[in-house]
Amino acid sequence: MFAKTLGAGIVGLNGVLLTIEVDIANGLPGMDIVGLPDAAVRESKERVKAAIRNAGFDFPYQRITVNLAPADLKKDGSGLDLPIAIGILTASGQLGKADLSQVVLVGELSLDAKVRGIAGVLPMTVMCRQEGIGKIIMPVENLAEGNAVDEVQIAAVDSLQLTVGILQGISSGLDNPEARVLASGIKPLDDFKDVQGQFAAKRALEIAAAGGHNIMMTGPPGAGKTMLARRIPSILPPMTREEAVEVSKIYSVAGLLGPLNGLMKERPFRSPHHTVSAAAMAGGGRFARPGEVTLAHHGVLFLDELPEFSRSVLEVLRQPIEDGQVTVARVSSSYTYPSRFMLVISKNPCPCGYFGDSLQQCTCSEMEIRRYLRKISGPLLDRIDLHINVPRLKYEEMVSNRHTESSEEISGRVGQARIRQALRLVGTGIFCNAQMNHRQIKEKCEILTDAQLLLQSAFEKMKLNARSYDRIIKVSQTIADLDGQKKISFSHMAEAIQLRIAIFENGK
Repeated sequence: MFAKTLGAGIVGLNGVLLTIEVDIANGLPGMDIVGLPDAAVRESKERVKAAIRNAGFDFPYQRITVNLAPADLKKDGSGLDLPIAIGILTASGQLGKADLSQVVLVGELSLDAKVRGIAGVLPMTVMCRQEGIGKIIMPVENLAEGNAVDEVQIAAVDSLQLTVGILQGISSGLDNPEARVLASGIKPLDDFKDVQGQFAAKRALEIAAAGGHNIMMTGPPGAGKTMLARRIPSILPPMTREEAVEVSKIYSVAGLLGPLNGLMKERPFRSPHHTVSAAAMAGGGRFARPGEVTLAHHGVLFLDELPEFSRSVLEVLRQPIEDGQVTVARVSSSYTYPSRFMLVISKNPCPCGYFGDSLQQCTCSEMEIRRYLRKISGPLLDRIDLHINVPRLKYEEMVSNRHTESSEEISGRVGQARIRQALRLVGTGIFCNAQMNHRQIKEKCEILTDAQLLLQSAFEKMKLNARSYDRIIKVSQTIADLDGQKKISFSHMAEAIQLRIAIFENGK
């Protein structure tokens, strides 16, 4: 007998509809799976056989052929266990006359017929909506993830028996209120009110957050660079629903969304160790998966102690920073992942960390300092909008009772600046100043005459290039947005140039 069920797979960050065809015929007992399955899919025949038996059904001792269509698409993961098992039960006449033409099944089977959660359910559910399929049966662990998509009926299961009951119309599936509670919660973020002093650094971080600009912090050990960086998410505006869905799809495919979690509410903050490989940073592997630049999409990518990263890893960042996406090529296929993130970098001024420090003497030679700074290439340095020095705090600053703004106060100004940018950039497909290209800068940014003259002077004296010209204007526009002004004035331009000078000097 022949039966057909629907399953789902992942290509890049998108779900793809798969058809599982099962044929049971007379012959030597055995089970073959064809259609470019990987090892996890090929091993499913043992899991499916044990699950069917332990669920109380009969496993047919005949010749079973399972075809995964389309046959030219590589199938990986364990999410096809459930549709294969249902296909075998249907073809052997144990399921009855259930209509499987508009139901997608996904899930991994354990040997005792339990259904386990899998990665990538969110993009699979989005695919069902796009394909006009009205129902998807998924593991109860992925229920909150699936509920993030409208217009698709979700049925959550924890066993093969319950799946059969749903298809026969006996049961409607499980509910998991705990999943909704956990999905709606947002963990508290570190607050800027806990940071003493460093008012210039906080101002620069506010500008960076308001416009989505890349920023580099330089200072001695213990000055507070990492502490400041980890508080940046607390002043970023909340993600829109579209951004949340896009980020959640990435984490779902990467298997990082976690059980019982729905849409991500917080912007990502990624801080890879300096031993990270180029493939882990850009994405890749035998079956390409998102890397750190994609996991930081719509969020922050923090690289602590930048010169400690390998040169090859740092050069990987150039395309994602410039294009907002990264292309991962493999022998069988090529994938393009989104990577619009805010790059935050910290570094010491020298190997020992105390060059230019007011209290502790630097022990590095001039050659060691030059070699240390040369680890960062000029093209990468040129893509960083703001550079700030984070000096050692004095004792008086540590014990000062001077009012320190909270993240809530700062995020209020950042949010207002983002609203002004959104209104200015409506219809462009971008949402912050850092994403503007040269044409959009000319169309959207109004520069007063004295500010234009100041920029011309800086351009000639500092021998800036076209990229530096664009980035200075984008930063000055962000400062104007924070100031509530539509046009870029002399003071806005001066502050932007001042924040660029340190970058220029460090690049020499």
